[in-house]
This record gives sequence, structure tokens and C-alpha cells, in this order.
Amino acid sequence: MEYAINDIDKIVEFSSWSDKKKIDELLRIDCSMYTNLGIESTKSDRQAARKNSRKIYRLIKTLDYKMGNDFLVAMDRD
Repeated sequence: MEYAINDIDKIVEFSSWSDKKKIDELLRIDCSMYTNLGIESTKSDRQAARKNSRKIYRLIKTLDYKMGNDFLVAMDRD
């Protein structure tokens, strides 16, 4: 099953998945958001993707503090 941005909270709650599998799926969703942006995407589309990425990285931080924190710090450098 393919998960989307609406499913990120559910993914973190899955008890049968390992933390690695949860993180992998969250990063796949993040990647998918950015690959679906194009030159015709509006500024608000790009801002929404960035906002959703921040949400994803905060969830990753609950699973793996260092990895999630590193993503957030890198995002703030932009």
C-alpha cells in the first residue's frame, strides 16, 4: 500500500513496524512530495511541501532523535 502525507501520523503509530521501516516510509513520502513539484508549481505549493517536510522530520525525531534533529537543522540552514 502506498502511503501519503495524510498517513504520517498513522505510520508512526504502527506497532508491527520497526523504527527503521517507519523512517523509510516517512522519507519516501517526503521524497515523493518534492519530486512531484515542478516548474509550474506555485510558491504556496513549495511552502506546503516544506511545511509537510518539517512535520515529517519532527516525527522522525521522535523515532531517532539524532537523525530527525539533523534533518531539521539542515532545513533551517536554507
